[in-house]
Amino acid sequence: MKITAIHAHYVRIPYDMGAPTTEFAGLRFPSQDHLLVQVDTDAGITGWGEGFGHNIIPATKAALETYVAPWFIGKDPTDINALHRDAAQAFHIFGRNGPVVYAHSGIDIALWDIAGKRAGLPISDLLGGARRKEVRAYSSLMRYGSPDVVKKICAGRAAAGFKHIKLHEHTVEAVMAAREGAGPNVEIMNDVNCPWTVAEALEMEKAYRPARLYWLEEPVFPPEDHKGLARVRREGQTRIAAGENAAGLHDFVDSFEKGAIDVAQPSVTKIGGITEMRKIIAAAEAHSVQCIPHCAYFGPGNLASIHIVASMSTDTLLENIYANLEASPYGDSMVAKNGKVKVPQGPGLGVDPDMAVVEKYRQGAVGTIR
Repeated sequence: MKITAIHAHYVRIPYDMGAPTTEFAGLRFPSQDHLLVQVDTDAGITGWGEGFGHNIIPATKAALETYVAPWFIGKDPTDINALHRDAAQAFHIFGRNGPVVYAHSGIDIALWDIAGKRAGLPISDLLGGARRKEVRAYSSLMRYGSPDVVKKICAGRAAAGFKHIKLHEHTVEAVMAAREGAGPNVEIMNDVNCPWTVAEALEMEKAYRPARLYWLEEPVFPPEDHKGLARVRREGQTRIAAGENAAGLHDFVDSFEKGAIDVAQPSVTKIGGITEMRKIIAAAEAHSVQCIPHCAYFGPGNLASIHIVASMSTDTLLENIYANLEASPYGDSMVAKNGKVKVPQGPGLGVDPDMAVVEKYRQGAVGTIR
C-alpha cells in the first residue's frame, strides 16, 4: 500500500461558551478552528488526522504542504512505527516542537485511522483493547474572568453531570466562585497557562488552597523549567499537571526524573500523534506518574484521544472543551452526556467527517499534495 495524496482542510466554526470569554493563554478565540488532514492510499482507504491547532493553523498548514506531506507521499502507511521514527529524524532540523511536529501529528493519527480501517477494528483495539465503552470526561472551560459568570457556568456543568471541571482562571476570587458554583463534591482543576515565576507560583498555589484544587496546571514559565516546577510541587500542597507544551518523549522523561509533575498531559495533535503518545504513556506508567491526555480540539485528535483514554490501563479522564459549536463535521460523537463520552465502535477512529459541514466552514481551498 502507498500514500498517494494528502489534503489539508482548514475549518473554522463559530461557537459559544455560555458567556463572553476573556483573553485565554494570551489569545482570543473568536471561532473553533481545526486542521483536518486527509491521507489517501492506492488501496482506496482514506485516513483522517488533525494537526494543532487554533490560531496557529495557517503555520501548521504551511508546514504540512511545503515539507511534511511531500515527505510521506509514496510511503507505505502500514509501517507506522518506522515511518514515525524516520519522519521525526528527517524533520528534526526544523525544531522538535511547533508547526512541523503538529503537521506530523496529523498524518500519524491518519495512519492509525487507516490501520484500523484496514483491520476492521477501532483504534482502541489496536492499542490493546478498549477497557471501557465510555470514558469519564471533565468539562474544560475557557477564561471568563468574572467570578459571577464562573460560578454560574460551573453550577451548570455540575448539573450536566460532570464530576470534574477545569478552569483557566488567574484570580483567587474566580477560583473560589467556581468552588461555590460546582459544590463540594465536584473536583476543580485550574490551568493557568504558564504565567508566573517559581516564587509567584508558590504564592498563588497557597492562595488557591481553600478551593481544594484537584490539580494546578502549568503554573511556571517557561514550561520547560522542570526543576522550577518540581520546586512548586515539592513545596506546595496541590498536585501539579503539565505537558501540553512538551517536546516529545524525552521532555516528559526529564520532567518525570526531576519530580516535576503528578499528572502528565501529552497532546496527541501536538506531540507527534498516537505513536508518540504510546511511548509517553508507557514512560509515565514506569515513573508512577498519572497520565491524563490534553485534548482541546473537536476533530480526529479528539476521537484519537477518546480511543487512547479507553485503552489505558487506568480509568483516567478525557478533556471535554465546553464549546457549543454551530455545527460539527463529526455530529455528536464527541458530546459528553452525564459527564461521559462513548467510545466509537467503528473501524479506525470510528467516525469520518461530514464533508458537507467541512465544505461549509472551510477557509480557502483544499491544500492537496500528490
